[in-house]
Amino acid sequence: QVQLVETGGGLVEAGGSLRLSCAVSGLLSNIRAGSWYRQAPGQQRELVAQIYRDGRTDYGDSVKGRFTISKDDSKSAIDLQMNNLKPEDTAVYYCDIPGGYWGQGTQVTVSS
Repeated sequence: QVQLVETGGGLVEAGGSLRLSCAVSGLLSNIRAGSWYRQAPGQQRELVAQIYRDGRTDYGDSVKGRFTISKDDSKSAIDLQMNNLKPEDTAVYYCDIPGGYWGQGTQVTVSS
C-alpha cells in the first residue's frame, strides 16, 4: 500500500524559511516524479512545484526563485525548500506522485 506523509509545516514569520518533506512508502521502485500543491482557505488547489523523472523542475509563478523541489531516493522522499516566505504562502501543502497518491497535507502559516 502506497502512503505519503508530509512533515515540516509550521508557523514562521515573513521572510523566514521552512523545509517540507514528503516520505513515500510502499513503492516497488524509486520515486519517479512528484509534485507539491497547496490550498488556502476558500481557494482552489494550486500547483507549487513539480519534479520530473529526468530531474527537471517546474514552479508556479508565485514561488519561482524562492522554493526548490528535490527528490531524495535514499530517503524515498520529495522535499520542498521554501525561502523568503510571504503571508500569501499560508496554506495546507500536499504532495502527490503519479498514480493518484496524495498525502494528508501539512499546514504552513506565515505571519506578517
